[in-house]
Amino acid sequence: MIRKSLLGLLLLVVALAAVLGFNTLRKGSRQLDVPAMAKIEVDEAGAASRLGEAVRLRTVSSRDDAGLNADQFLQLHALLQSRFPKTHAALKREVVGDLSLLYTWQGSNPKALPILLMAHQDVVPIAPGTEKDWTEEAFSGQVKNGFVWGRGAWDDKGNLMAQMEAVEMLVASGYQPERTVYLAYGADEEVLGLRGAARIAALLKERKVRLDFIVDEGLLITEGIMPGLAQPAALIGVAEKGYLSVVLKMSATPGHSSMPPAKGTSAIAMMSAALKRIDDDQLPGGIRGVAQEMFATVAPEMSGFSRVALSNLWLFGPIVQKQLEAGASTNAMLRTTTALTIVNAGNKENVLPGRAEATVNFRLLPGDTQAQMLERTRNQVKEATGSDKFELFALPGAVDASKVAATDSAPYRLLNKTVREVFPGTLVAPGLMIGATDSIHFGEISDHIFKFSPVRAKPEDLARFHGTNERIAAANLAELIRFYHRLLSEGAKAPLN
Repeated sequence: MIRKSLLGLLLLVVALAAVLGFNTLRKGSRQLDVPAMAKIEVDEAGAASRLGEAVRLRTVSSRDDAGLNADQFLQLHALLQSRFPKTHAALKREVVGDLSLLYTWQGSNPKALPILLMAHQDVVPIAPGTEKDWTEEAFSGQVKNGFVWGRGAWDDKGNLMAQMEAVEMLVASGYQPERTVYLAYGADEEVLGLRGAARIAALLKERKVRLDFIVDEGLLITEGIMPGLAQPAALIGVAEKGYLSVVLKMSATPGHSSMPPAKGTSAIAMMSAALKRIDDDQLPGGIRGVAQEMFATVAPEMSGFSRVALSNLWLFGPIVQKQLEAGASTNAMLRTTTALTIVNAGNKENVLPGRAEATVNFRLLPGDTQAQMLERTRNQVKEATGSDKFELFALPGAVDASKVAATDSAPYRLLNKTVREVFPGTLVAPGLMIGATDSIHFGEISDHIFKFSPVRAKPEDLARFHGTNERIAAANLAELIRFYHRLLSEGAKAPLN
């Protein structure tokens, strides 16, 4: 009897191994087979120097003060005009919302849908107290040891200047696009883009412009970040999470701390209970949608158990999900995230405040809406406090998640092909942009919006994003220029059909 049971168990193990092996091997590579492109000659040193000049301009934006550092933005505009004279002679330049820029490169075929490249001029400030932690001064724009150093070198003046460099080269060569090409450079992306990108999108919509595709900043070319994946991986953002910040206000009777009210009824106690419930009871996650397609694309390129597990999520899904949820960035791909970001209450140690206020930020997965999150949060607060006497409202700038751009479309294939040509040996897969970009405002005028920066990043580089020692390799900057040059020269052709 025992022998039969062991034999049966052995047969089950063999059958399971066979199924796992079959599923793993039958899922072949999804990578395009394209030859590497001959390198276009680029003035690497000159481009690095020009980016350094742009980095030295302290274009820090403000949500509340539209005129903050306006002189720095205007100096950046002047720099672009002086360093890219052929571009400014051939393209129409418009200033939108005082500081944002829209360029139009008129195509020769008015029937062909136009395309749009985006970047942003503004940068985030340096965290107070960290100035001395920089290897090179934060706004030095120093070109040293093969890198351009400083705030904005990566996010996002690198993309902006690379696009300008590519256009300048194309104009100088006599290239004439068949499609009209737009360049949009917002001045307030870091504070939600309502004055810049949103107005540019509204202007184009008013002019009845419909865009075939848009490429904005976004996901990167990662190296050594995914376990089991030896090759660099270019993740092209095909969707962007939504953005919602809600403010919660609690009121109670103020008084002296020597005579506190009943347990759990002070403004701070009720706020604490509400925030704990919101933080504890977050939306469930799952490997679905864009995340599922991404893993299905990279799985055949992986080695070892990673390939087996991702090729057999029907069995290993819970294990893989648990591992992904352990990392902040990978967890964010799986769910609408909840972050408690601001709390204010009280101003004296012996006084019970009559008011407590908190802000909670949600990044919405495609399919989850602002209205759903507000209702869910309202119910959580009611249940946690046993009261409906509170205020809950959304801050301006909230947006639902973007549409998901199709990966079987001609624009995605073009972007995929361009990456494979300019960055030979790099894998390409769709991904979900978990941060906010200016392109979220363009959903009404294009179905194909991609969030991708051809910036190479290793694990140790990720902390530089909005952090200390931001930099970009001069050689990588030259690759950005080649990428945009190729994307424009091929993408600005009118489709054959």
